Amino acid sequence: MPESKKLHSSVKRAARNRQQKRELVENGRSHGILVYAEGDPVGWCQYGPKEELPRIDNNRRYRGLTAEGGMNRLWRITCFVVDKKYRKRGVARAALKAALEAIRKKGGGRVEAYPITRWGAYAEYRGTVSMFQKEGFKIVATFGKHNVVMRRTI
Repeated sequence: MPESKKLHSSVKRAARNRQQKRELVENGRSHGILVYAEGDPVGWCQYGPKEELPRIDNNRRYRGLTAEGGMNRLWRITCFVVDKKYRKRGVARAALKAALEAIRKKGGGRVEAYPITRWGAYAEYRGTVSMFQKEGFKIVATFGKHNVVMRRTI
């Protein structure tokens, strides 16, 4: 694909993603955790039920995975953002713990995440395997070249 078409495609995808997120927020169906340091936001974690975060369902590698145990409720933790000045200080882990507590308070269920297996991988914003392991997640499948699918039940 020519470079100009790739750019046009990514711009359209970004616009579509923003619109979908805007609709979720406007309908009260968007979940996130903010982490503050001295009154300033320094980190963020996106989580939500499968219905709010369905994009991964379109991935051919993911389609073969089914949540075992027949759980009705599937939650996803999909994204972390941490201010550069606060990285490697536990901000993402604090956000993860808060997201898990919020999920528990909303009735719990199966929780799924897609962290990186190697730092420097494209999808660094998905968290690290060790961070999720410390919170009781187990690897259930590889997911692309540098990610895995991890799950736990709350």
